[in-house]
Amino acid sequence: MDSYSPKRTDSQQSSQKPSASSKERVLTLVVGGVVLLYALWTLRVDGPGQIRPAEPGAMSIAEFSPEKVPLTTGEEPITEIFTRAGCPVCHMIPGIPGANGQVGPKLVLGTTGTQRISHSGYRGQATTVRDYVVESVLDPERYIVPGYPGRTMPGWYGSKLSALALEKIATYLEQQTEGEQPG
Repeated sequence: MDSYSPKRTDSQQSSQKPSASSKERVLTLVVGGVVLLYALWTLRVDGPGQIRPAEPGAMSIAEFSPEKVPLTTGEEPITEIFTRAGCPVCHMIPGIPGANGQVGPKLVLGTTGTQRISHSGYRGQATTVRDYVVESVLDPERYIVPGYPGRTMPGWYGSKLSALALEKIATYLEQQTEGEQPG
C-alpha cells in the first residue's frame, strides 16, 4: 500500500522554516543584548576607589587611589618612579616618555621653582627648589600654580614614595628647565 502524502506548497514550507530575516532579527537582539550587558558590566560600581562615569559637563581627571599606586623604593629608574606614581597623567615632564598631561603644570622647576617660592600666593616653607619639590609632593595644597585647579593632586603620595624616590624626583625636577631635554 502506498501511502499518500500531499505535496506541500511553498507557503506551507516557509512557515515551517524560520526565514532569513527572522534569523537576522534574533541575531541582532542577541548581539544587542551582549553589548548592553558589557556596557552595564563596565559601568558597575563595586566599592570605593572604583572609577565612576563622569557627570555630563564635568572635567574628566584620572582618579588614583593609594591602593592602585605601587610603592616606589627609589631603586627604580627615574622614568619608572614617575610612571608608577602616575605623574605623566597630569604633568608634562621633559625627558619622561608619555608625560604629556595637561591637568597640572609643566614640571620644569629649574626654570619655575624659584618663581613659585617667591610668589605672593605661596604658603609653604621651602627656601630651595629641591625643598619646594618635596613639599609639593607631600603637601600639594601649599601652593596651587595659577591657572591650574586646586585639590587635584593627591596628598597621599608621601606614603607611596620612599625618601630615596622623593630625593630622585626632586633632583631630576630641579634640573629641568624650559626648552631643555635631559641628555
